[in-house]
Amino acid sequence: MTVERDTAHAAYVLHSHPYRETSLLVDVFTRGRGRLTLVARGARRPRSVLRGQLMSFQPLALSWFGKGEVRTLSRAEWVGGQPLLAGRALLCGFYLNELLQRLLPRDDAHEALFEAYTVALAGLSRVQDEAPVLRRFERALLKELGYALTLEHEIGSGQPIVSGKTYTYEPERGPVPVAVAGRNSSGQRNDTPLLDGQALLDIARDDFSNPMTLVQAKSLMRALINHRLEYRPLQSRRIFQELQDL
Repeated sequence: MTVERDTAHAAYVLHSHPYRETSLLVDVFTRGRGRLTLVARGARRPRSVLRGQLMSFQPLALSWFGKGEVRTLSRAEWVGGQPLLAGRALLCGFYLNELLQRLLPRDDAHEALFEAYTVALAGLSRVQDEAPVLRRFERALLKELGYALTLEHEIGSGQPIVSGKTYTYEPERGPVPVAVAGRNSSGQRNDTPLLDGQALLDIARDDFSNPMTLVQAKSLMRALINHRLEYRPLQSRRIFQELQDL
């Protein structure tokens, strides 16, 4: 019987947990194969060559064999070049990983999203304000999942978005002037905040220099991601909030 093998895929560890007595189950995000679960046999043994390689937020080259939902990890190499995350940046990294775990289907390659994740990790390691990094990644994630944001024209009328005009955002459609939004009788839950047209235009240009835009972008992305999560809470958000309250 032929054993299926995949060799030296660019990858990141999203999460790992103990499996049986000496092994790990590792959720990984790979460039060419998407999100996968691998069993790292013997990785918890003190002398395992895998023990020190399976670090989150570090670029790796992974090889595995087998098929089905869980493959067997055969080799892991640290590629290097990514500074370690610490403090708030580390918590933000856990948030990105949880989004990928919760929203990204298995065995579905998203090379553009892999690049966006790589850029986000690099950004978190060197900036003081993590918010623009997170907003860019959230937007890339929604786009890759098939929910690209409409930001430059109103849905329905097709009219251009106007700075100073107030909008709400229907998760399955896009921006609607507040006067029109009140007529929506779809019955769908919509927790998106009120948004200034300028904020929508700024997000479309990837420009978060305006403090108002940064605040409204956070509220918008949170509402849209909550909708995709079917309003199930994120563990990383809860932990971050608890630390903020200390």
